[in-house]
Amino acid sequence: MKLPGSQELNLAPPTGWVVHTATTAPSQLPTAPRRPLAFEPFLFLEPAHQALQQHGHPVLACFLEDEAAGRTVAQLYVVLDAQGPGLARSPGQASFGGVQLAPGLPTAAVSYLLAAAEAALRQHQQQQFELRSYPSSYDPAGAATLADALGQRGYAVALAEQSYYLDPHRDYATTLAPSERRYLRKGQRAGLVVEQEPPLLLPLAYEFIAECRRERGYGLSLSLERVQELVRAFPRQHLLLSVREPVAGEWAAVLLAIHVSQAVFYNFYIASPRRFDKLSPSVLLLGGLHDFARANEAAVVDLGTSTLPSGQPNEPLLHFKRALGGRESLRLTWQKRLV
Repeated sequence: MKLPGSQELNLAPPTGWVVHTATTAPSQLPTAPRRPLAFEPFLFLEPAHQALQQHGHPVLACFLEDEAAGRTVAQLYVVLDAQGPGLARSPGQASFGGVQLAPGLPTAAVSYLLAAAEAALRQHQQQQFELRSYPSSYDPAGAATLADALGQRGYAVALAEQSYYLDPHRDYATTLAPSERRYLRKGQRAGLVVEQEPPLLLPLAYEFIAECRRERGYGLSLSLERVQELVRAFPRQHLLLSVREPVAGEWAAVLLAIHVSQAVFYNFYIASPRRFDKLSPSVLLLGGLHDFARANEAAVVDLGTSTLPSGQPNEPLLHFKRALGGRESLRLTWQKRLV
C-alpha cells in the first residue's frame, strides 16, 4: 500500500479550519498533532497508546486545526485494512476510538474533518469505515455533536451498546438498590477491606481474575504480557484495587481500572470467586473505586458495556449495574460505505 505521509488539505471554509492528515507504516509511531490540543485527550487516543495497539496495519491520523487560535480542535486515528482489505476501523486495538473534539465545536467542523478523513481513506482504497466511539457519558455534548455530524454524512449505527456509569458526586451507598446495600453492609460487617495494590502484584492479580473468569465461563480480552506492557507504559493511568479478608488476607475480589482522562475512571477488569458470592465483595470493591474517583475529582466511573460474544446484551450483568445505581449511557459503533 502506498503511504503518502503527511498532507495538508487546504479546503478550509472561511472560519479558518484546516485538516492535517498523516499516514504512518505499522512500524512507525502514529503522528501526533502539530498544534497544541484544545482538550485533554482520552488515553486511548494518545499517540503513545496508539503505538501500542498491536494490529500491524498503517494508521491514518487526521487533525482539525483552528488557525486563528493555533490549536488542534479535533482528532481521529483510523487503522487501514483493520478488519480485512479495504475495511478501515477506529480503533485498532482499544476499548474505543472515534473523534474527540474540543468543547463547543460546531457540527459543521466535525463534518469537515470527517469529509477529509473519508477522502484520505478512499485514496488508500478503503471501501468501508467503522468507527467505535466513546460512551456518551464521557462527553455528552461532544457525543451529541459527533452523532449529528455522522448522521448527516450518511453513517449508520451498526451497534448500540448499553453502558453504565457511577457518578462520584453522588453518595455510593444511598444510590444502591436495597439488595446491593445489604451486600455492602454484610461485607463491611465481615471485615472486608478495600486496598490499593502495588503494580508488582499485577501478575498475581491477573491470574486471580483469569481464574475467576474461567470459573464463570468467561475469558479475558488481553494476555498478561499485553496488560503488563500497557501498565509499564502508563503506570499512573492504571489502578489495582482489591478486597481482602481481615484475617488471612486472602483476596475476595480484584479490579483493574484505567484512568482514561482526568474526568473518567474505567473499570476494565473485575472478578471474584464463587465461594464469596454470599458476600458479593464486588459491591464493596466498586465502592472503593467510586471513592477513589471522587477523591481525584473525576466525574465518571465507567462500568463498561455488558454485551455477550453473540452481540446480545448480558441481562444479569446489566441488572447488577443498575442495582449499583449505575446511570445508562450509550456506546455507538458507526459504519459507512466509502464506494
